[in-house]
Amino acid sequence: MPAPPIIPAEAKADQPVANIKSQIKRNRSNAAAHERNKSVKSALKSAIRKFREAADAGETEKARELGAAASRKLDKAASAGVIHKNQAANKKSAIGKRTAAL
Repeated sequence: MPAPPIIPAEAKADQPVANIKSQIKRNRSNAAAHERNKSVKSALKSAIRKFREAADAGETEKARELGAAASRKLDKAASAGVIHKNQAANKKSAIGKRTAAL
């Protein structure tokens, strides 16, 4: 009877274990990219939320600054491929509309 395959530490219980060396490496790099993307998305959501809170509170100057910062983060996330460029454009448009209405 053949020996059972060695399960790498990064393999999750619900994922099949790869036997191919390049696929094991690919799984590791995908996990690292996933963590990076999660961090970028979280920072992006925080920036948009801060803008929205400032706009709701009626703090015009602060909202304009936070809107510009959120737009920059959206552009960076889109260029890095974390979010789609159209999603970034739509969110920037919404921020611009909200800023103009202040």
